[in-house]
Amino acid sequence: MMADKRSGMEQRICFLLLAGICLSAAAYAEEYHVAKNGNDANPGTAEKPFFTIGRAVEHAYSGDTVTVHEGTYRERIDPIRGGDSDANRILYRAAPGEKAEIKGSERISGWEKVKDGVWKVTVPNDLFDSYNPFRDSIYGDWFIDKGRIHHTGELFLNGKALYEKESIEKVYDPLSAANVRHSDASVYTWYCESDAENTRIWANFHGFDPNKELTEISSRKTCIYPERPGIDHITIRGFHISQAATQWAAPTAEQVGMVATHWNKGWIIENNVISDSKCAGITLGKDRSTGHNVWSADEGNINRDGNIHYIEVIFRVLRNGWNKENIGSHIVRNNRIFNCGQAAICGSMGAAFSIIENNHIHDIWQKRQFEGWEIAGIKFHAPVDVVIRNNRIHDAGRGLWLDWMTQGARVTGNLLYDNHLGDLFMEVNHGPFIVDNNILLSPLAVVNQSQGGAYIHNLIGGRILVRNDPRRFTPYFLPHSTDIAGLATIYGGDDRWYNNIFVGRGNTEEEKYGLTGYGDTRLPVQIEGNVYYHGALPSAHDTAMLSVPEHDPGLELREEDGGVYLHIDPERKFTHHRVEMITGRLLGKAKIPKAVFEDPRGTPYAADRDYSGNARSGRKKRAGPFSGLKKGETAVKVW
Repeated sequence: MMADKRSGMEQRICFLLLAGICLSAAAYAEEYHVAKNGNDANPGTAEKPFFTIGRAVEHAYSGDTVTVHEGTYRERIDPIRGGDSDANRILYRAAPGEKAEIKGSERISGWEKVKDGVWKVTVPNDLFDSYNPFRDSIYGDWFIDKGRIHHTGELFLNGKALYEKESIEKVYDPLSAANVRHSDASVYTWYCESDAENTRIWANFHGFDPNKELTEISSRKTCIYPERPGIDHITIRGFHISQAATQWAAPTAEQVGMVATHWNKGWIIENNVISDSKCAGITLGKDRSTGHNVWSADEGNINRDGNIHYIEVIFRVLRNGWNKENIGSHIVRNNRIFNCGQAAICGSMGAAFSIIENNHIHDIWQKRQFEGWEIAGIKFHAPVDVVIRNNRIHDAGRGLWLDWMTQGARVTGNLLYDNHLGDLFMEVNHGPFIVDNNILLSPLAVVNQSQGGAYIHNLIGGRILVRNDPRRFTPYFLPHSTDIAGLATIYGGDDRWYNNIFVGRGNTEEEKYGLTGYGDTRLPVQIEGNVYYHGALPSAHDTAMLSVPEHDPGLELREEDGGVYLHIDPERKFTHHRVEMITGRLLGKAKIPKAVFEDPRGTPYAADRDYSGNARSGRKKRAGPFSGLKKGETAVKVW
């Protein structure tokens, strides 16, 4: 009894000591203020704020807050310290209720008129310090330049980026681009030449006088990026971030987006508006020490393709400490990201164990002047145990692209539509991964060049392509880790398709609406309980399915009352179509990694919630992402 009392007393003492330490840390936490009426010689208080965010960076330690007030800050933020834990981080935030902009650009004046609509300006190169984006061109592994130079620099008129041209003649006589969403904007063009001292820019502003408007040129390669790794537990909240001259972010390169975590852990990037990056908006990516565009740099390679180069990079990254203790575990949420030439969010290996949620991503690859194999709303390599949920992605070229080593990941409750290259591309993964409760409405909904996936309770209004890949050996891991267990090719199959709704476009047998692509996969499949409408064709493997090929449910998205609503009209048979509860036990194990289907955090999986978070319970469980869907046109709020 005495020992028990002593033990309880010791626990209380430890608790009080810990509480005292926490209170002490909170007591010493500082808040530094930055304002346009400030001075970097000030102490950074609310009454005497700093003038630059960079000055606040010098003062901020673990637990501190940097509050940035209304205004435009044209500077690069290079955090030199991070927090020492998730609970004791450094917070950089826009002052509540105020618009604080961080821009990678400078304002330009002194334009001289050349002819009607066309103006010229000469910019001294010392404006750019050590980096002149009008002398630097986009390059890198898997980048396609389409036979011309693309500078990382950009010209903006009243916040909108003009289109760079490869000759001055195309500035004098511009033609509208037919393959872009806003073709009328594509006749606003620019061209540049640069020598050791000056950069000259010609631009066609049409009826605008650039000396009376806001004209800006990007001048910094990033807006927020720690120069070195080891800067963990930072929060970036509430800013408007734009106009950086970012470089192509290949998976084999140092990935520097407009907001970039470098090779660090535990960042939170939330409630920001991020736009107008030449390449990537947010990168959760690789560092330079493990290789930088290694395929492009390997000029003497013989029969060595990008696949082999990336495998070499993976092993270097592992030797550099890639594991859950050191890297990843970021949260990217509630951001609006648009007008980025390559990707809204991308990352090679550095996004592992992260959560990407509630982001609105649109107008990615909006100009389509260059191409490449890293273009998407979200593009991740090695999204190990990543959760991608409740995001809205449209007009993004390709919506969501998970490439290599997708294992333990869950893609749930996302809304994707109007993506020209398709909504979801799963490339050379071995699973297990779960894709559930999503709405995929682009003409090409899913390209599945993987195995070991579970597709559950989705609404799919586009084609589905199923491919194997016998050429590439890609890694798989021990469960919930980055420890490589082996390498394998993509045989095809080993997928599970339960309780989805497929909607075709009428008589479209040759277009592969539905699951006919699983007719001859090498590995077995589990397919059951799906619904097929309007020409979508069932798989021969499907049991307990419902097929009503003549019914058109009339899928339509409408923006109404400040939200996005899906209008759908299921028919009578749908309300009587009962499906089973899907659990990890039913899904079994992915064959190649021999790993179970479970939540990314290792807890048992059950499809017990629908797209809106409503419970699936009782005997009347229904296919698709909405548990309460009934006969007759229904409007469901989906964003």
